[in-house]
Amino acid sequence: MNLPPLIQTFVLHFGEMGSRWGISRTVGQIYALLFLSPEPLNADQIVQQLGFSRSNVSMGLKELQAWNLVRLQHLPDDRRDYFTTPGDLWEILRTLAEERKKREVDPTLTMLRDVLMQTPSTDVERHAQARMQDMHDLIELLTRWYDDIHRIEPSRLAQLLSLGAKVQKIFEVKDWLTGGGPERTGRSVPAAPADTGDTTDTTR
Repeated sequence: MNLPPLIQTFVLHFGEMGSRWGISRTVGQIYALLFLSPEPLNADQIVQQLGFSRSNVSMGLKELQAWNLVRLQHLPDDRRDYFTTPGDLWEILRTLAEERKKREVDPTLTMLRDVLMQTPSTDVERHAQARMQDMHDLIELLTRWYDDIHRIEPSRLAQLLSLGAKVQKIFEVKDWLTGGGPERTGRSVPAAPADTGDTTDTTR
């Protein structure tokens, strides 16, 4: 591996993490290198810097293209393909989330919908179908939430994430405005002074 120590540390770590995310170590390291590179790289440059075989680099780039995580570029008077990653981290995150949703969440949701349309014939199947209904409802709720979040501008999304625990206060205000009261917020409210009806002037 022909990389400066600082960059090599990141690339090696990203390769190890990639194996935990469901991609190969090679693909993880290729992406890390492209992410840090100030300029687009071609396959030969990647081979030189990472020490992988040409075939492994080609397969890794094809996989990254299938995930829409790299961009193909061409330079003037150069017939080779050059690759880079989006400059906006939010775009990378959105793309990765969308691709994982299509590959992992959507097929599961489709299967659950098909199974829930069937008529159970035994108590065991009815119990299983009820559990699958719970799973379907949760995944569908998260999917709708994801679709809503996906439409938010990155600057607005960053503001939302920075709220942290303050979001709880927003819900508490909403509960009060909608009549939820302390039962829903879990907070007690100081009692108002009792009205005794005594209007005697005590200043005399």
